[in-house]
Amino acid sequence: MKHGSSVSADRPGEPVRMSYPAITDTEFNKFRSLIRQIAGINLSPAKRALVVGRLGKRLRHCGLRTFSEYYRLVTHADHADERQMLVDLLTTNETYFFREPRHFEFLTRLASGHGQKNPLRVWSAACSSGEETYSIAMTLADALGLEGRWEVAGTDISSRMVERANRGLYPLTATQKIPGPLLKRYCRRGTREYAGTLLVDAALREKIRFTQMNLHGPWSGMGRFDVVFLRNVMIYFDIETKRRLADRLWNQLVEGGHLIIGHSETLNGVSERFRVIRPSIYRRD
Repeated sequence: MKHGSSVSADRPGEPVRMSYPAITDTEFNKFRSLIRQIAGINLSPAKRALVVGRLGKRLRHCGLRTFSEYYRLVTHADHADERQMLVDLLTTNETYFFREPRHFEFLTRLASGHGQKNPLRVWSAACSSGEETYSIAMTLADALGLEGRWEVAGTDISSRMVERANRGLYPLTATQKIPGPLLKRYCRRGTREYAGTLLVDAALREKIRFTQMNLHGPWSGMGRFDVVFLRNVMIYFDIETKRRLADRLWNQLVEGGHLIIGHSETLNGVSERFRVIRPSIYRRD
């Protein structure tokens, strides 16, 4: 069976949509296997149109005629940059500021009770374009002060998302969930050519280290953390991948550290090493 994408605009004013080559079952399954091998993600058959739409643009960009040609390109050792582009295109990057507010309320209580002997270290382990990471940093700055002993690491498999996160520049429409006092204290409204945007304050950005990193690769140099946010990520993994990842996260946390996952996720049947504190919040004892 072959599936393609081809739409044109016949009426004036309609946007012209690109037409892409058909993708065979064999080609689609090769890309499913590749993204699972690289990122642990299970692409369901329902994602076929997404694969055609997103990778079809790269076929045109690279001057290729078929998805098989593109597969040979991205699996060639000399084309790591294009392979990273494929990962960027096929990974989900849905996020917004202060998503699931109870997690940040919990972080505030945790930070307020944290002694200053050691820095409080928090890892935003799938940071996407940075909204979660900056929400964490604002929460810690509010609880411990900008000069307090805390630090935040933000990592994502997508190099494109990490670049966006590093800039800390967002449209004003994306900031509606930021609490008013934090918005005033840690964000700057853009002017002139930056009108309609918001820039996270430089002093807050200096407390964060963004890095491109694959959760299924090495974690060297990360150190151990008091809190790890890994929200709405494991839903894309099979059970064995979840178990391996949970074990690695347990080892990455300090004793008494916390793992925070999405409200739609659970570690039931995944790991017995963590103790549930409340739904979606777990503790390493």
